Amino acid sequence: MAKEIPWKTLSEAYAFVGNSLLKPMTMTSTVGLDPAFWASFPTFDDAAVAEAVAACARYAEEAARRAEAGEDEPQRVAVEYTKLFVGPPSPSAAPWETMYRGQDVTVGFGQATFEMRELLRAAGLEVRNVNNQYEDHMGIELLYLSSQCARVDAGAEDAPAPGAVADFIEAHPLSWAEAFRARIAESAAHGYYAPLVGLAQALLVWHVQALR
Repeated sequence: MAKEIPWKTLSEAYAFVGNSLLKPMTMTSTVGLDPAFWASFPTFDDAAVAEAVAACARYAEEAARRAEAGEDEPQRVAVEYTKLFVGPPSPSAAPWETMYRGQDVTVGFGQATFEMRELLRAAGLEVRNVNNQYEDHMGIELLYLSSQCARVDAGAEDAPAPGAVADFIEAHPLSWAEAFRARIAESAAHGYYAPLVGLAQALLVWHVQALR
């Protein structure tokens, strides 16, 4: 293994991004709007992760200035969330892996959904589908990865081998993170979610490189 892996820290980082992608900010934590949060976010001594964190921090700093001027920043991000991931009439940046596995895919339920459903079942994880999300949602994939990292950190008997973690990252979230981020940037180039998904991508790349 090329590097020592901080499994607990990675688990927490993936969980933050994953949860942020599953609910609008008005229904979850607003910590992503706090520049101090990003000042303490781990960069794993990696230049690409550090730049991704810096991009998130820049958004938070701008948001803080707008908040001082009286704007409702959580609501602003929630509106962006709805436009990108919900619609109407349809999401401008579909958050499901299936939509990025082929050309002109319009149905968000496919092979990737079944693959993630099986992985979640095998890990004993249940998707509480209050939002009717398919299992190949980027947020769910990152939360699955977070749970796997936590199992490795805890030394659990059913913890995955490091190579299996790398295989999952490459086969699932990393395989479409860039296309997903690009689609977000097309609709909200200066918003909250493009740098957030850019951060997820940088973390995934660093993690695979560290494991290989």
